[in-house]
Amino acid sequence: MTKRYFGTDGIRGKVGTAPITPDFMLKLGWAAGKVFAREGRSKIIIGKDTRISGYMFESALEAGLSAAGVDVLLLGPMPTPAIAYLTRTFRCNAGIVISASHNPYYDNGIKFFSEQGTKLPDDIEHAIEAQMDMAMTTVEAAQLGKARRIEDAAGRYIEFCKGTVAGDLQLKGLKIAVDCANGATYHIAPKVFRELGAEVIEIASSPDGININEDCGATSTRLLERVVVAEQADLGIALDGDGDRLIMVDHKGAPVDGDELLFIIAMEMKRKNQLKGGVVGTLMSNFGLEQGLKQAEIPFVRAQVGDRYVMTELAEREWFLGGESSGHLICRHLISTGDGIVAALQVLRAMADTGASLHVLKSAMGKMPQTMINVRLSEKVDVISLPAVQAAVVDIESRLGDRGRVLLRPSGTEPLVRVMIEGDDAVWVESLCKELAEVVRKAL
Repeated sequence: MTKRYFGTDGIRGKVGTAPITPDFMLKLGWAAGKVFAREGRSKIIIGKDTRISGYMFESALEAGLSAAGVDVLLLGPMPTPAIAYLTRTFRCNAGIVISASHNPYYDNGIKFFSEQGTKLPDDIEHAIEAQMDMAMTTVEAAQLGKARRIEDAAGRYIEFCKGTVAGDLQLKGLKIAVDCANGATYHIAPKVFRELGAEVIEIASSPDGININEDCGATSTRLLERVVVAEQADLGIALDGDGDRLIMVDHKGAPVDGDELLFIIAMEMKRKNQLKGGVVGTLMSNFGLEQGLKQAEIPFVRAQVGDRYVMTELAEREWFLGGESSGHLICRHLISTGDGIVAALQVLRAMADTGASLHVLKSAMGKMPQTMINVRLSEKVDVISLPAVQAAVVDIESRLGDRGRVLLRPSGTEPLVRVMIEGDDAVWVESLCKELAEVVRKAL
């Protein structure tokens, strides 16, 4: 079992393998409860996505928190951003999400939110880690935590989402296909768009505990693409299992990724003088996004890959908007974490205000062709520092000039390095990427 239990991405793993077991969850609930109970009677909210193991882990966490004397509010299946919002709404000391996001059903994990709906402060994380090493004890019977279910959680969050767009936004006349990935948004997202007037075609909104993210949702849009074309819908909205990712599909059936959606939202906010500062992307954000924002005189910076790094950069700069190509889009002026429904509403707001289709809005950003090759490593090596690799990178960058960029990025989870090149000519980019990948292989 690893020593460090926490991180801004939470704890994840396959069910039945350490550290993701009911025993671990029981102990973790108790440890977190003991830390928060130091300041007096505490209250923690728990939500989950629709994967089958969530019910088991929910019960284990509830028991551990109760044993530590902490009251528990149970939300049932709810999107991750909803838990961040409701943690603040119910004045809880913390929020817990049981989810493995876009992963398959047999994975699961947890993530903590602070009372402000943001990541836990480091000192709280360290305190919980230290408490995990202590023997578990139970408070006196009279001090046991109480648990109750919040029956109107979905309705509260639906109203919050609708409130993030101006009250006069009407989606009447729009036909929208909504893919809920058989995940936590299945009873939320269709209602949000329907209550704003749209005709909604529901896709993957019948979770059975096992079909979450299965050939559907933001990580697999082929089904949505087919439905949009077949039903002659105006657009499609694809969310992931816990509702914090968004990919859209235009009326032609073409996917619109996180970079393109980020560009659309940024341009609309600039047009309305609502964009504070600039936009934060990641090392993997398409070069076309950077160029498009530059032409619009919108500052752009790149953070490390991961929505937690985007959020950190936004907070430090006090900017509002950031995201990733994968569809993690953060509208920090509206909610404290990435939110697929809220981001989709901002895109729909831009369509309503400009009168343009999603296809037209995304076409304003020239997306650059991109090629990536994974080079597997036999041992851990700082590839980027190898002289032959450095020389090859300099050479290719000089050939690209301002027409593209080069990125070498070691994987954080696998023994490989990602070789990525972007440019304005797809054939040329592919050739350059193969050339650099071969240099990396030989250097190793």
